[in-house]
Amino acid sequence: MIERKEFTEEIMLRENVRKAIQHVLSKRDVKQRKDESQLRDLIKNLLEGQSAVASVAKHDSTGINTLEDLLKNSNVLSVVETGYKSLTTDKQQRESYKNHILNAVEKSLAPEEERKEAGADGELDAVEEDIDISISGDKPEDDPAFIDVEDKEEPAEETDDRDDFGIAGQDKTGRNRAYDDFRDIEKNILTAFDNLDNPKDISMFEEYLLKNLALYFDKFESELQVNVDEPAAAADAVPDADKPADVPDEESEPETDIPEFELEEGAEINLESLIDNLLK
Repeated sequence: MIERKEFTEEIMLRENVRKAIQHVLSKRDVKQRKDESQLRDLIKNLLEGQSAVASVAKHDSTGINTLEDLLKNSNVLSVVETGYKSLTTDKQQRESYKNHILNAVEKSLAPEEERKEAGADGELDAVEEDIDISISGDKPEDDPAFIDVEDKEEPAEETDDRDDFGIAGQDKTGRNRAYDDFRDIEKNILTAFDNLDNPKDISMFEEYLLKNLALYFDKFESELQVNVDEPAAAADAVPDADKPADVPDEESEPETDIPEFELEEGAEINLESLIDNLLK
């Protein structure tokens, strides 16, 4: 029979071995967490470095680079997002807003050739106007003594600029908001556009500005759709009052998975075997 003293010593020895193993496992766990943390930091630094490179990387088209700069560093997207998302009564208002913005942008970005041609025509009109003014003094009606008895034409009624801006059949609330917002962003768009001279850049800028605006409008619409139907299973679920939910004890410490072992009376203690057994 194993004596009481030896039995007590064996228990103490086993307890000390258990504590030693717990300490080793704890150190391993700390080292593992430290390694994971270092790995996370390394990955984070790599991703941040890649992001920094990507942020300065440029496209192979000056027109696209100019467009990207416009969308990132101007008020264009913020203005149209605010305007679009403010129209929440019905979708027709938002559709009207989107269509009016896209139509206005397309009209503003007339091909460069037409813009130059329009500028040349304007100069010709100015010359003709100067000629008319220079010879107008020979007209009889310019004499101060001339009495004009003809009926004067009544001035034309003033028209609402929003009517000229509008698209027939579209919601006017969306049109009006689009009219105001386009006046806020038109200058920034034209400033970026006027910096381009290469026909390819001009074409790329115009095409992808319209495409990106259309895609952003789709994105804004999806963000407004927040009413998601509740799953039927969740709606029919009834809480079981007799079965309280299992609530984990926040104060309890996670148990270390250490194998249990039996004290065998009269058995000799083999430390190496014991440690190997506990570490399995």
